[in-house]
Amino acid sequence: MTAASPDSDRAISAEVPDWNREAKGAFEWAPSRALLASIRAYQRHRAGRGPVAALGRVFATLRHRFWSVVTGADIPVTCRIGGGLLMPHPNGIVVHPEAVIGPNCLFMQQVTIGMRAGKVPVIGGHVDIGAGAAILGLVTIGNHARIGAHALVIHDMPEGAVAMAPLAQIKSDSQAE
Repeated sequence: MTAASPDSDRAISAEVPDWNREAKGAFEWAPSRALLASIRAYQRHRAGRGPVAALGRVFATLRHRFWSVVTGADIPVTCRIGGGLLMPHPNGIVVHPEAVIGPNCLFMQQVTIGMRAGKVPVIGGHVDIGAGAAILGLVTIGNHARIGAHALVIHDMPEGAVAMAPLAQIKSDSQAE
């Protein structure tokens, strides 16, 4: 099932991952895609047994550590990430190891997906999260939701909902004192 917003010229599925969104060219400098590739490589070798799988996990772990430093992102290899995740500016992205992220999501810089009261979020498919936003605790974010920059989400969001941070209040110099 796909859905398109009225202001969108294309539909993106919330259920079927678009793996092309994570594809990296052979000589392309794309640190966020390389980080995701290292996570996917570790997850492929995690269930395997024997020396080849063990060597694959070690190599994937080393790649993950390298790309984590390059990107400045803290995304553990153990979290469940649906395919098609986009991170145009991965600097400062933090994801809890037990978080669940649906397919075709978009994370901007400084996004935090974290624990609150011992619980972690579940994010649906095709959720766009703006710069500096934080999703904390046992929160379920519905498919096609949009979370604005610097929004703090601590309550469930239905499908297609929009969350925004409070607007800045403009004051003159005399009022600021």
